[in-house]
Amino acid sequence: MKILTTLTFLLLYSLLLNDPSTETLKTTIKEDLNYLVDFYKERHSNPEISLREKETAASLANELRTIGFEVTEKFGGHGIVGVYRNGDGPMILYRTDMDALPMAEKTDLEYASEITTDYNGTTVGTMHSCGHDMHMTTWIGTARAMVAMKDQWSGTLMLIGQPAEEIGQGAKMMLDNGLYDTFGVPNFGIGLHCSPVIPSGKVGFGKGYTMANTESISIKVFGQGAHGASPHMSVDPIVLASMIVMDLQTIVSRNIKPTDDAVITVGSFQGGVVHNIIPDEVTLKLTVRTFKEAVRLKVHQRIREITRGVAIAAGMPEDRLPIVDIPEVFTPANYNDPELVDKMIKASTPAIGGDAILDAEPLMVGEDFSRYGSTEHKVPTVLFWLGTVSEEKIESGNLPGLHSPFYYPEIEKTIETGVQVVTSSLLSLFTEG
Repeated sequence: MKILTTLTFLLLYSLLLNDPSTETLKTTIKEDLNYLVDFYKERHSNPEISLREKETAASLANELRTIGFEVTEKFGGHGIVGVYRNGDGPMILYRTDMDALPMAEKTDLEYASEITTDYNGTTVGTMHSCGHDMHMTTWIGTARAMVAMKDQWSGTLMLIGQPAEEIGQGAKMMLDNGLYDTFGVPNFGIGLHCSPVIPSGKVGFGKGYTMANTESISIKVFGQGAHGASPHMSVDPIVLASMIVMDLQTIVSRNIKPTDDAVITVGSFQGGVVHNIIPDEVTLKLTVRTFKEAVRLKVHQRIREITRGVAIAAGMPEDRLPIVDIPEVFTPANYNDPELVDKMIKASTPAIGGDAILDAEPLMVGEDFSRYGSTEHKVPTVLFWLGTVSEEKIESGNLPGLHSPFYYPEIEKTIETGVQVVTSSLLSLFTEG
């Protein structure tokens, strides 16, 4: 009986790996690969920073129109929405981001960006150092594959070209512009992000919270200025702010449950002008990362209590206590729907093999893709990691991170894997829901 069970399993697994749709998909991608490589290099060479993605959006819109999508442009800034209606069935959203970063490229690639841009009054380089060029390429590759295989699925594919992900505004801009009211509420939402540590040819999936609530908090600390030689005549805000910085470190270690996650980092300490003047005020700028809402609110509470307590202990009056600015708008934590993760892994296994699908741990980075699943509609969404690193880099240990001027993906294998995983997932979801 055990032998028969094993033989049956092996037979079914063999049939799964040789599924006709899987072979058709692989052939389709192979035939399209040169086109997609050229598209990738063009996008990499011509990056545009957040809120200025005009030519990038036009390029993506043209690609979609050419293969039969209905395209709406300038939807939430330079956002685009492409819709392909292919009979009755579910609607599935697949997003790419489009923006680059204001930094000079140092890869020495023959297709490296030489674009410069004016950024806050300074001319700076511009680079796709977060993989959005690869995101766009797999997005276009998937669109082309889905149209080529339209006889194998039924439903509506909604492709989102999103601006301003790097500044955490683009998804909100498109949703606030009425994305779901205008085009309908999708049954599922899918996105991917390049990984600078996962080998090309592999992907990483995580269940539940995979990326954090991301908040930028400012604290203005007041004091009483004086000559640097007469500190007794001052209430030194630099000292007060320094005490606050140190006390903030106790929030995670002493106020948050050890099994919960939180990060509080003071990234900027601004105060004073010259050596011998004690200033009147200091500004601290923080990034705060959490997963759970209760933890997020607890961190807020303790920040307010600590800053107030330090100032009162120094004798500051009520009208000169620190001002804590916590913006209402922030990037919410990304939550991968566990059931949808399982469906995508099952669909992807025949395409790339089970060994190429890794269990990805949660990270405290932020991604505004999370917003598409955070509305009142509670759309099940998944954002997975696409491996981009060559074997040579892994062996050498030279692994530039995202936002590094030296980062770039291995092109062909990354494109193939990304298109295979997303397309096979979409085909399965359109067929089985």
